[in-house]
Amino acid sequence: MPSDDRPERNFPGDRAIDFIREFRSAVVPDYGSRVSLDTSPPLFVLRVPEATYRTGVQRIVNPLIDALRTDSSRRVPYAHLTAASDDELLSTEAGTELSRGATGHLTPDRYPYFHVMRDLVTYIKDNPGSWTHGSWEKELRKHASERRAQRGGLLAFTRMDAPDVGAALGGVAGVLTKLSWLSFVQRGPRRIWAAWISRRVTKGWLGSEQPAASGQNLFKVMDDVGAERAPHLRNPNHPEHGGALRELDSFVLRALLEDLSRPPVGRFRPGRRRRTARPVIIVEIPPPGAPGARAAERFLRALHHCQRGPRSTARPPGPLVLAVGTPSDALLKDLGASTTPALPDTAVRLVECTFPEAAGRLTDNGGPPVVVSLKESEFAGEGTYVGRLKPKTFTFHRYVPTSVAAGAVVLAVLATALIVPRVIGTPTDCLGGTDSVGDSDPGGKIPVQAKAWYDAAKAAIDVENARVADYAESGREVRTVVVFISRVPKTEDQTRFDGTIPELRGIAMWQRTLNEAAASNSTLVPLHVDVRETGEGFRNAEAMAADLVREVRAERGSPERDRIVGVLAYAQSREETQAALQVLGRARIPTIGTTATADEMSEGDASFSYWPFTPSNSREARIEADFARRKNIVALPDSEDECAPAGHAIVVESSTDLYSRSLAARFMADFPGDETLFNFNQEGDFDPPAPDPDDNLSSADILARRICEALAERPKSVVYWSARAKDFTAFVNSMDLEGTCLGQDITVLGGNELTNVAQTGVFRNKNWLRLYYSAHRMPDDAAAGASVKTRQFVREYKDFVADTTKGTDPWRQDGHSAVSYDAFHVLSQAVSEAYQSDPDITRNSVLIELRNGVRFDGATGSVSYAEGSNAPPVDKTLVLLRQLADGPRAVVACGAYREDESSERQGPPCAP
Repeated sequence: MPSDDRPERNFPGDRAIDFIREFRSAVVPDYGSRVSLDTSPPLFVLRVPEATYRTGVQRIVNPLIDALRTDSSRRVPYAHLTAASDDELLSTEAGTELSRGATGHLTPDRYPYFHVMRDLVTYIKDNPGSWTHGSWEKELRKHASERRAQRGGLLAFTRMDAPDVGAALGGVAGVLTKLSWLSFVQRGPRRIWAAWISRRVTKGWLGSEQPAASGQNLFKVMDDVGAERAPHLRNPNHPEHGGALRELDSFVLRALLEDLSRPPVGRFRPGRRRRTARPVIIVEIPPPGAPGARAAERFLRALHHCQRGPRSTARPPGPLVLAVGTPSDALLKDLGASTTPALPDTAVRLVECTFPEAAGRLTDNGGPPVVVSLKESEFAGEGTYVGRLKPKTFTFHRYVPTSVAAGAVVLAVLATALIVPRVIGTPTDCLGGTDSVGDSDPGGKIPVQAKAWYDAAKAAIDVENARVADYAESGREVRTVVVFISRVPKTEDQTRFDGTIPELRGIAMWQRTLNEAAASNSTLVPLHVDVRETGEGFRNAEAMAADLVREVRAERGSPERDRIVGVLAYAQSREETQAALQVLGRARIPTIGTTATADEMSEGDASFSYWPFTPSNSREARIEADFARRKNIVALPDSEDECAPAGHAIVVESSTDLYSRSLAARFMADFPGDETLFNFNQEGDFDPPAPDPDDNLSSADILARRICEALAERPKSVVYWSARAKDFTAFVNSMDLEGTCLGQDITVLGGNELTNVAQTGVFRNKNWLRLYYSAHRMPDDAAAGASVKTRQFVREYKDFVADTTKGTDPWRQDGHSAVSYDAFHVLSQAVSEAYQSDPDITRNSVLIELRNGVRFDGATGSVSYAEGSNAPPVDKTLVLLRQLADGPRAVVACGAYREDESSERQGPPCAP
């Protein structure tokens, strides 16, 4: 049938045939090519003349809907959205229509996130008066679980009434029987479901949204949203009424997009092979001012924010969304179009094109929104026949093959569990090989040149500061960034135990990159770097921070007001640096962290202006505890070639050290086995002391003996080291001197504190030491893991070191330089964005840009600060290295070390 006998049932538009052909392919590709469904097409806006709005919309929408359905059923999941009033939430209608599914048991057919979010949002919207007093968290949880039970499934049995046994028994027995029924049949399962869905949602997509930045449970988050938005929802004339509806719309739509993003196309699970058609959403946009126009445009703004906005987190695949009607100029501007010459260009422009050009964009994965404007004359022609779409369908529900496959898997697992261990035994391969630190290439430590290397890094910064001065003389806006370091290293040992030199190298490298780019880009702000020493162990950090506060306050009223726009600090988590951050936070001075990792650093007044860069101790400790429990890292007794997971942990901490105390406590909380704790401080300071006074140790020799005794009792133990690198070196040397338990390799697992000293080769002759520790970027030789940006940074770092210093560089694989490079990038990007919105570049405007979120692909991997949160970047890279004599090897890599990676997909120990 080449065309419809009724022209009004054909798709209008000159040369629309290419668009229709690509539309059919984008929605229902050939079954063998269905991998193309694993994408998110851009938003398409088909704009019709306002004079012929109603007939024009019908001429476009009716042929498309005819193609998506038969006379009696849907062939493709779709939603046709029309709003009768401006207060409607079209996202709820979209999810409801899509969840009706289509014939043929196509995937996706489950919408767990959408349904729970729709129930919560609907309750908030319909009951704004509830939040005039008290918390409604319990009511929201009860409402959501009741609605889930009404939808059937395993939770449906909780709606059954209690049997009459209690009444028959009477008295206390009857009451207890009824209470038992309510607890174990109704309330218990519902609370379990509520806790499960709350964790899935909050730890998943909702955790990256601003209202959930504090990490609360789902129902507490929505209770807070209800309390905040209730005054706006109760009064339709409130200036924030539209904003409240927009936020609720975004919540539901974001949940719907999360449901549509799962499962991936193809692979082995039966449900994944049933994604044979792409969901379609058709939105009618009434002319501006008409009933429903605000609701439609609000939905499209929410979609753009979730999918294509600068801080979007929605993952592909996504639906094909066609907006048909008369959009306002304000909507087009928000989608990225400049409708008048007076408006500035935006980073993402809406693309205006013809139907043939739009056809090519139907197969894009992402990209800017596309608008096609139709003329009145195009509705007079015969149009293009669309034809009904016919995706591959299936006779049985996906539960049938899934159950069969699950049963086969269970049988295979049982057979494997019963047979394989008897035949081949439990795998005992050692993770990262059997070599100790000294086995592969025993040798001495790498010489370091403390003064020369520090002076070279500082000289490189001075060169760039001179270039910044030249920019200032030419009339460019320039600003100053203060860098707080501990002290200038003067000896080899000071250099090995302190990351100052690689940190300054990274800062110098980014300053040079920024200055070079500023030569041709006038929107960038060149930054002068002011390096300030705070003393050994950052002992003067608080006083130096107070001096800086007095300095910036003295600028008030001067021509150089807000000359200092931010701080890079600190490399270590100590009581002194924590106190310094409180001072900077009270003064609202923007501060980007480098390698300080203790969660406590962000508490109190620091939260006003401090953005840590590296993963927190809580995340690192969880990953390391799971790593020690799961991986074969501990040599089995009387064998150096066979390993097993750690069944016991010997934890060494320095309780007076904030970093050590924080990391050790979190590791012990997450490690599933039992632990032996030693509080080690060579200065004899044990505040707070260990529970057993005999475990407070100031002698490295005694510590070595106690650890040997513990290993003799529990050979399958890992030594978890949270104390400082200097103390670790003392312990290692004492183990060599004592030599009481060196007949068996000892496994040590430590934090990023050990990076500097380990990579300088200090332990290269310790053939009894198996050392694992954390780092914050992938090694450059991890060909399958390191991103293009990381490898580019390593090349530039090698060139920088070769140009500025002599001798062998021990820190080629160290993360300190990459961390400071990216941390400086964060601050400079916020300053440049502040300049574009506020030419005065105040510290407050920099804070605003930081709160809005910063995102880029950096030397350490993907850097993405969530909007409204000063937590570390989302899913920040954490690598566990095994140190060998010829360098470190990555054994576990967690987080977004490439933009296409995430902890959620990496499994244990990365995934929570």
